[in-house]
Amino acid sequence: MSDPAASEGAGPGASTPDAWRRLACFLYEGVLLFGVVWGAGLVYSIVTGQRNAMTGQTGMQLLQFLVLGAYFVWFWSRRGQTLPMQTWGIRVVRLDGRPLTPLRAACRYLLAWLWFLPGLAAARLAGIHEPWPVAVIVLAGMATYATIGLLHPRKQFLHDVLCGTQLIHWKTERRRP
Repeated sequence: MSDPAASEGAGPGASTPDAWRRLACFLYEGVLLFGVVWGAGLVYSIVTGQRNAMTGQTGMQLLQFLVLGAYFVWFWSRRGQTLPMQTWGIRVVRLDGRPLTPLRAACRYLLAWLWFLPGLAAARLAGIHEPWPVAVIVLAGMATYATIGLLHPRKQFLHDVLCGTQLIHWKTERRRP
């Protein structure tokens, strides 16, 4: 499973993608994941006979959490990149440049929820349940999380620091005919 090309130039000295490239990748990932979540929701609704969004809500959320986890763990442990990461020249690797194991990728997925959970928890603790105020609080939490990551000496986010992973700039060589 170890790909020798995957670790070339990806060690501790590899360059970190700039903030704009990472933001573009993040937004592209969101667009792509909209389809993944929609498809999983459609399958769940058909299989369970769900006709109302308020019934079976917990099961739907659990399925989507698992589908997203499978998506990220699969791509991060196989190639180190999702499709948006390939497009924007970003790869996730271990600190020594080697590819992620499925366990490390799962750890990274779980800890990546730190992007959203503090804002969601703050809204819940404040008793705020309306969609727009919750969205503003979550976005403020995400901006804070991103800022903390950009202040890190290697510009890595907290979930990467905790998992021993890093995002690197990765230029894929084009194949010549």
